[in-house]
Amino acid sequence: MLIKIRDFDCTEVWNGVFYKKLSNYPLVSDWEIRTIIEFMEYEKKYGRECEIACDNEDTLRIILDGIEHKEAYLSASRPKLLTECTACPYRKGCFTEYVCHTTSADNAIKIFECGKLLSALNARKISVEELMHENRNAANDPADYFEYIMFTWGNCQAGDRLVMERTLGRSPNESDLSIYFNPGVRFYFRYEQLLSHPNAVCDGVLPMKVKDEILLSDWVHKIVIPTKLKNTLASRIPTNLKNKVIYIENDCKDIWDWSEKVYRTIEEDADR
Repeated sequence: MLIKIRDFDCTEVWNGVFYKKLSNYPLVSDWEIRTIIEFMEYEKKYGRECEIACDNEDTLRIILDGIEHKEAYLSASRPKLLTECTACPYRKGCFTEYVCHTTSADNAIKIFECGKLLSALNARKISVEELMHENRNAANDPADYFEYIMFTWGNCQAGDRLVMERTLGRSPNESDLSIYFNPGVRFYFRYEQLLSHPNAVCDGVLPMKVKDEILLSDWVHKIVIPTKLKNTLASRIPTNLKNKVIYIENDCKDIWDWSEKVYRTIEEDADR
């Protein structure tokens, strides 16, 4: 796996390359060094070696020194706000108190039926080879990625964007994300609490991912359902999860507006 460090648009893994964006390139924070180390540790676990490329020699030297003294960086504090990605027009970064998993209404029904979030491998009931060769694996993710439930930061719109992409069978355009935007169902978890899950992993790319399954009754913080889906989903929700559900009206102008409204509601609910 190649790690490229630069001032990219965002941090992501695509086709065997980890594009690591630094929030203040060429400066690198202790937290960013920690995530690079976590990525390398995760890749090593699955037998993949990493090579690092960075145009700035001073930055590269600091990162390599951090890797040599990794124990000093793996305890680096998580910032309240991460500004590697500043695409969000409201908060100009990712707030880190909550993580979120977003899915379609059809998948939400299956989740409510079993009471668990499941990895793609466990949920889809097909071989990992088939999952890897599907068109939806455009990033060419390796086999182990399908063993995990993926999370974004709580105020991120990426989950809804992915749901729309899979619904449409193509990348959503501006109209899809505004005029015709239909939000998915969001499952919220407190970061610090979910981090204690026995199968939780920090891979340096996502905020967190959890292997195999998550029992919702033990771990979920809130479940956000667009009001438009209430009639479809309300009767499917298990009794022990009903008090976790928040219905929110999508009267928003676009996906960014929706993400902000949802996250603000989660914050306000926690303050009550």
